[in-house]
Amino acid sequence: MSVRNDPRASTTIPRVNAESPGEGERGDATPFDDLNQLLVELVVGAKEVLGDSFCGAYLQGSFAVGDADVHSDVDFIVVTEEDVAPEQQDELQALHRTLYALPTSWAQHLEGSYIAREALRRLDPGRRPLLYLDNGATELALDSHDNTVVVRWLLREHGVVLAGPDPRELVDPITADELRAEMHWALGLWQAWFRSTDSISRRALAVAVLSHARILHTLAMGEISSKRTAGEWAIHALDPEWAPLIRWALEDRPDPWTKVHEPADPVLLSRTRQFIDHAAAWAAEH
Repeated sequence: MSVRNDPRASTTIPRVNAESPGEGERGDATPFDDLNQLLVELVVGAKEVLGDSFCGAYLQGSFAVGDADVHSDVDFIVVTEEDVAPEQQDELQALHRTLYALPTSWAQHLEGSYIAREALRRLDPGRRPLLYLDNGATELALDSHDNTVVVRWLLREHGVVLAGPDPRELVDPITADELRAEMHWALGLWQAWFRSTDSISRRALAVAVLSHARILHTLAMGEISSKRTAGEWAIHALDPEWAPLIRWALEDRPDPWTKVHEPADPVLLSRTRQFIDHAAAWAAEH
């Protein structure tokens, strides 16, 4: 779908912050006008809450690697000079509840974390939980979701600056071997999750397929790509027997939020389990 014909791109949302955007806030970070307005509200609101502790705000994920579309979630990182104080957490909770209620569907798909500048600098071996907003959530929670090498690499190499310094000033260089080490760790997490869960949605199944394609692409190339790029690579780089499954995952992307509550097809689920085992074997050989 083109941006011009996308209803998200033409919605005007009301301001929720008292201050007007300052010189440091971008209003053109993405191709979607109402998302840009939402991001300005996020930045201005975070600045009002954090005060002198605000360092910067950035997009990472699909909007950073240039492969976002109308179905993407909006991965953000807010960097602080110090850990968020308890009273600031309460105010940030109120901010995000207000943002969630804005009349644009982007508002329900913000996903990101607040992280102190010192903690962001380099990989945290303990993966300390951060103040995190999950996609579709209205409440911040402590979660280590974004405390990863991948997020740091995406932020440093491709991060979209909404406000603040160049992210290269905030994150130390990350090597290809460090990325590959995290991919092996991620494979273990995926295998543990599939062994422990009794119910997998249609949406989660497609994400699992493309996430494994991206893991293998990173192991091969030493860099992070979008799920789409990795899926297209995997169709040609892996055994052709996996191509139909990967094509299904790529083509099943439209309207992902309606598929969160649909159960996965049993045949595709079985095939995905086999693909995960194949990915683990492939990774061990490469």
